[in-house]
Amino acid sequence: MVLKKLLGSTATRSLTVVSVLSEAKKSFSNGNRIRALALLGVAVLAWKWMVVGLAAQGLLKLLRGGRSSGSSPA
Repeated sequence: MVLKKLLGSTATRSLTVVSVLSEAKKSFSNGNRIRALALLGVAVLAWKWMVVGLAAQGLLKLLRGGRSSGSSPA
C-alpha cells in the first residue's frame, strides 16, 4: 500500500515527466525528431499513468544498449 501511494504521488509523477522531457530534449538535439515527438506524447501520458513514462525510459535504455546518450565510450 505504501508503494502504491509513493508511485501515485505528485512529486513522483513530476519527476517522471521531467525525466521523459529531458530524454525528448536529448533526442531532438541529436536530430531524432520522430523520437522526440513520441517522447513528448509519452510525457503527457506519464502525468496520468506514471508506468508509461517508466516503461518508455526502460525501452530507450534497451535500445541504446544500456548506455546513456550523453556518455562517450571509454
